[in-house]
Amino acid sequence: MIIFPAIDLKGGQVVRLAEGDMDRATIYGDDPAAQARIFADAGAQHLHVVDLDGSFAGRAENREAVEAIVEAFPGYVQLGGGIRDASAVEGWFKLGVARVVMGSAALKNPEFVKDMAREWEGGIVVAVDARDGMVATEGWAEVSDVPVADLARRFEDAGVASLLFTDIGRDGMLKGCNVQATVDLARQTDLPVIASGGVKGLDDIHMLSLHAQDGIEGVITGRALYEGRLDLAAALAMAEKA
Repeated sequence: MIIFPAIDLKGGQVVRLAEGDMDRATIYGDDPAAQARIFADAGAQHLHVVDLDGSFAGRAENREAVEAIVEAFPGYVQLGGGIRDASAVEGWFKLGVARVVMGSAALKNPEFVKDMAREWEGGIVVAVDARDGMVATEGWAEVSDVPVADLARRFEDAGVASLLFTDIGRDGMLKGCNVQATVDLARQTDLPVIASGGVKGLDDIHMLSLHAQDGIEGVITGRALYEGRLDLAAALAMAEKA
């Protein structure tokens, strides 16, 4: 199982939001590249980066910070946030991003996402963000009437690398990952699932690792790392056994 330390970008700074609310951002640093190196030094080989401003704007808003992260981090960088056209996808891959995460586009323009998944084999991750079981879009500002599992199934045969499932109500709240909902989704689709939202400590990593055989590919964690509630090296060691 893969551990993805998270670097969320807002105004060029490293932040974490509470429940996806841009007005409830906690700043953890002003040097994203330095934070990427810290994670690499702890043993991380994968990184999850989100351009939060881009999620709302529909275009890259923290390009310089992302470029600095990619240059500084020796492993695989997974990037999301406002990536909604072919030129943006191509641009990030050419820069060195390993995987691109698409959320709002997956709901509103699924054929485009499928086209990108075919063109960039193994490079597209579909973000399935949920509030009360329904898909949320536009940086989580809008909630649709589409159930999470329904959206996931639309991409099973499209060449998508994996699904990224976030329980918005737990994101950045240290309430604990919604393991049951994540596992339920993994069991309802043939695609690997990455868990996100609410990780508060090693217990969450352990519980998710028990379900690796159900299709849990990895887990994203941010605030727990920044506040010292989760030791990255210990999490990586546990995940490696899954």
